Amino acid sequence: MIFISAALVAASLVLGMLSRLADGFAQWYSTHLYPLWVGVIGRLAGYVPFSVSELLLFLLTAVVVVSVIRGVRPESIFLTAAVLLFLYVANCGVNYQRESFSEASGIRAEEYSARELEEVCRWLTGKVAGLSGQVERGADGGMVLDISVQDCAVDAMHRLGEEYQELQGYYPRPKKLVNSWILSVQSLSGVYSPFTIEANYNGDMQDFYIPYTACHELSHLRGFMQEQEANFISFLACTRSGEDAFAYSGYLSGWIQCMNVLYKVDYEAWEELRGLFPASAEADLKLNREFWAKYDGRIAKVSNKVNDTYLKANGQKDGVKSYNRMVDLIVAYYNQRYSQNLACESVF
Repeated sequence: MIFISAALVAASLVLGMLSRLADGFAQWYSTHLYPLWVGVIGRLAGYVPFSVSELLLFLLTAVVVVSVIRGVRPESIFLTAAVLLFLYVANCGVNYQRESFSEASGIRAEEYSARELEEVCRWLTGKVAGLSGQVERGADGGMVLDISVQDCAVDAMHRLGEEYQELQGYYPRPKKLVNSWILSVQSLSGVYSPFTIEANYNGDMQDFYIPYTACHELSHLRGFMQEQEANFISFLACTRSGEDAFAYSGYLSGWIQCMNVLYKVDYEAWEELRGLFPASAEADLKLNREFWAKYDGRIAKVSNKVNDTYLKANGQKDGVKSYNRMVDLIVAYYNQRYSQNLACESVF
């Protein structure tokens, strides 16, 4: 057990160093070896209708409790930790050093003006307004999913892969956690499990955010671990899915983040566009705020701090703020496809 554990730790360290120090290794690994693990481990886990990672978490917790009561051999702890470390590095850690989706797709974030951001927010407001009346809504006014999130999310990613070859490949169906409270108390909408190569999402949050989250987590299965890029890939997948509920989820999620930035740089423009926001979509924002407010406690703050530290340790210098950096990519995408080449002013 000690020999196997030491070998796994050594392999993890070697992979980590190669990914950071050897030019091109992480890119080669992410595009040649990692897809094999997705096709084997991810496919096997995908045959199970529930989250395998969630089940393993409960089992591991039970084993730890029993081991503490009965006494546990140090070798067993070392081996378990070594296996988890190797799976993390092999199925996640190395991918942080690969070529970004922005570089691969040619959609590169650049400096832009407040005027350009305003134009993007106006475009998103129009998209949300056009779709808000096309989705199913419940008695509380919130969007209700009337389609299979799992199947549609996979279809959306395959569809996007037709344009961007780096997104082509096998996608297992994303899974709703049986006990989504685990994510809610951490203020998490979803999580990618490198130990089982699964995309998991919080089934208790508002329906409008589920398609966007499912596609976000699936993007990690193509080796794109940077959160701002996963957000942007999800935005593209949802808005091009051909499903109104997914398109609404993508545009509304993008609208929220872009408007948050506009609020800081041009309040008057934000105020004007906020007044144009459709009344039918207000319920989604209200219900979303109310849901997360219930879990805005000490656990959520600690989880946020841990996540911030984790992201910075893996090269995302903005930490949890990197989730919002998708705004830069949306602006770049819009400028490539729709912009009238506005002159830059008040660049930030």
